[in-house]
Amino acid sequence: MKRIALFPGSFDPFTKGHEDIVLRGLHLFDEIIVGIGHNTAKKRYFPVEVMQRMIEETFEKYPQIQTVTYDDLTANMARQLGARFLLRGLRNTTDFEYENSISQVNRHVYSDVETVFLITSPHLAPISSTIIRELHKYGHNVDEFLPYKLSELTISA
Repeated sequence: MKRIALFPGSFDPFTKGHEDIVLRGLHLFDEIIVGIGHNTAKKRYFPVEVMQRMIEETFEKYPQIQTVTYDDLTANMARQLGARFLLRGLRNTTDFEYENSISQVNRHVYSDVETVFLITSPHLAPISSTIIRELHKYGHNVDEFLPYKLSELTISA
């Protein structure tokens, strides 16, 4: 049976830390689906369509990585995609506390799903989408934190 993992997130934006988790996840899974989910608690900074294209371009040399968007519970999307694993990255203990609760709920919704946590590589741990958005909003170049260039991207107001 193919080991398919869904790597869910709002990815606003998708960072080198996210890229690292996906590439390392290829050692564990046959296929990884990067799922850009709609988070009702967040207003997007970068358009979903633009971020999906940037992620697809980042992994264009990896046929075992695909990208989808969804507006549903992550566990429901995993079931729909045939993914038995959720891949998540952890930068610190705060991430663990948050992700642990979510993993329990996902398991309640879809009992066959397992969440697999990978610890973020140390040199990428300080990177967060929130910090990158803030730096970008105030005109700082953030390209060193991203696997693509933001220079041509427009933000959603």
